[in-house]
Amino acid sequence: QVQLVESGGGLVQPGGSLRLSCAASGFTFSSYAMSWYRQAPGKERELVARITSTGGSTNYADSVKGRFTISRDNDKNTVYLQMNSLKPEDTAVYTCNALRFGRTYWGKGILVTVSS
Repeated sequence: QVQLVESGGGLVQPGGSLRLSCAASGFTFSSYAMSWYRQAPGKERELVARITSTGGSTNYADSVKGRFTISRDNDKNTVYLQMNSLKPEDTAVYTCNALRFGRTYWGKGILVTVSS
């Protein structure tokens, strides 16, 4: 059974840091590009970051460039999102995604709240 399980969310103050993890199982993790999406209250879902199957290339939303870093460990079947210099506008539900050609899988999402 395919599973994508996010962890590491919670409450953090503006300017702080947080590291999200997504543990994958039930499919060939190393063959899939992995992404982090987020959706804030009242806003559309947006792509935050994406990393290729080998980890050789990454892409980021303009709003997080220079602050967020996506990485993966194919030996551990895990993708990470390191978030630094967090802002209140980063508050959202963050969801892990796997994609290979026409097949995609989604995690359940985890809440990140940036507030003082």
